[in-house]
Amino acid sequence: MNGVLITFEGVEGSGKTTQMRRLARWLRAKGHRVECTREPDGTRLGLAVRGLFELRPEPLVEVFLFMAARHQHVAEKVRPWLERGRVVLSDRYADATVAYQGYGRGIDPNLVRELNVRATGGVLPDLTLLFDVDPAEGFRRMRGRRRDRFEREPLAFHRRVRRGYLEILRAEPKRVRLVRAGEAPDVVAAAVRASVEEFLRGA
Repeated sequence: MNGVLITFEGVEGSGKTTQMRRLARWLRAKGHRVECTREPDGTRLGLAVRGLFELRPEPLVEVFLFMAARHQHVAEKVRPWLERGRVVLSDRYADATVAYQGYGRGIDPNLVRELNVRATGGVLPDLTLLFDVDPAEGFRRMRGRRRDRFEREPLAFHRRVRRGYLEILRAEPKRVRLVRAGEAPDVVAAAVRASVEEFLRGA
């Protein structure tokens, strides 16, 4: 089987990171060769970029920083893994910048999409799992956790991000699958496995 890229998207506290780990274990038990990564800090350069967001760059600068990290991520990890036939699971990818910087910050989403194509060299997700939950619930789940720059943004920002993700879903229903992240973790995990299993059968 050729490599496939499955991305995990959603607002803060949606549980996507935990569910990605659960899915990776399940896929490996079924004999798939799986690689897990995340953005922006899936590489050393990306980790350095993450630290720059604490300097509160302008919104368009945020976009360029994410694109730089993404280009390095694809060149260093994602593309080589795909060429070796891996199932690549990424905690955030191109859609995150459309949702956060496009809808959240007010940068033209079409500009962000165009830059994504250039930054990824056309390596776009084969399947995206969108973990949808009310941002207020997501914040309740994060109580007691140290928050980064984006997690400290007001609730109104995260509601715009959620609307952005739902717009992406409406525009690309074949690629993006909705996961109702407010359900119990085991219920969510079962829904994730069902979506991925269906996708892999047709891949």
